[in-house]
Amino acid sequence: MRGRGARSNASGRYESQAREAFDDGWTPDEPDPKGFTTEVQPEKARVIISRNDSPDVGFSASINPYRGCEHGCIYCYARPAHAYMGLSPGLDFEQKLFFKPEAARLLEAELSKPKYVPETVHIGGNTDPYQPQERKLQVTRSVIEVLSRYSHPFSVITKSALVLRDLDLIAPMGRRNLARVAISVTSLDRRLARSMEPRAATPERRIEAIRQLTEAGVPVTVMFAPVIPGLNDHELEAVLERAAGAGATGAGYVALRLPLEIKDLFQEWLQTDHPDRAGRVMSLVRQMRGGKDYDSQWGSRMRGQGPLADLMRARMDAAYKRYGLVRDRTPLDVSQFRVPPKAGDQLGLFG
Repeated sequence: MRGRGARSNASGRYESQAREAFDDGWTPDEPDPKGFTTEVQPEKARVIISRNDSPDVGFSASINPYRGCEHGCIYCYARPAHAYMGLSPGLDFEQKLFFKPEAARLLEAELSKPKYVPETVHIGGNTDPYQPQERKLQVTRSVIEVLSRYSHPFSVITKSALVLRDLDLIAPMGRRNLARVAISVTSLDRRLARSMEPRAATPERRIEAIRQLTEAGVPVTVMFAPVIPGLNDHELEAVLERAAGAGATGAGYVALRLPLEIKDLFQEWLQTDHPDRAGRVMSLVRQMRGGKDYDSQWGSRMRGQGPLADLMRARMDAAYKRYGLVRDRTPLDVSQFRVPPKAGDQLGLFG
């Protein structure tokens, strides 16, 4: 499908019956199906802050305004979660989206709880908070408005230049050590980026977003993720150099992860978009995963194992030094958080 990442729409793993479109040969002259249209519907959530205790994720509290993502990144590790909705991690993930209209209200309620302990909240740990539907729905902006109102620290990760729309909120928080942004740049090759991430911002727009964010006083990290051996790994240094030149002061990377349905979706995409490299890419991926398509072991799932993974780490270490980038950020300031006033509380004379 034009503008979509997945090449199929097989049933989710929890469905009792499997379904998948195929050509039965009876209608050879039938025209190709029209492009999928995006469907968006509200999701009723009880809480808005998700918690995790994974030792290698980098954050324990997160907010995901959307389920599913129209960017259509073929490698997206969030795809398998669509199976919980009775939908396909393939095209359904890019076409059938859910948003949380009550996100701001739920967030304010959680921040008001007597036992709430502030910590940096990561926005977009699952799907992109600035995907195209955000332009109209503004769920992410409503969340940042609440966090800004009560001086609550937060971080954002995106591959969209739409984050610049909210500079009026993010920049003052960034200057107070209450906010930072991570921009994902997987390639400087526009054609490769469009193939891997069909509806995400172009590489140049992402670099420009880094420039404008840093000029406004927002600390920015560039994420070279995922690193796909034999496909984009040769661009690691070039991406970090461009990002550092635009003002990024931090960097990180994640090796390609292919859990559950992603392994089949990714290999379908390789065979259609990069058939000349498909065999070599998967061979290199397996060399980093103990001979398997994926190894979910904590400590290695983000980086891989073996000589190829070691070389990747060595290249990143050298790039940190060469371009003046940091691996670990100074923690954001939780001490500035102010508990939302309860109904009936008298506000101070001067705010």
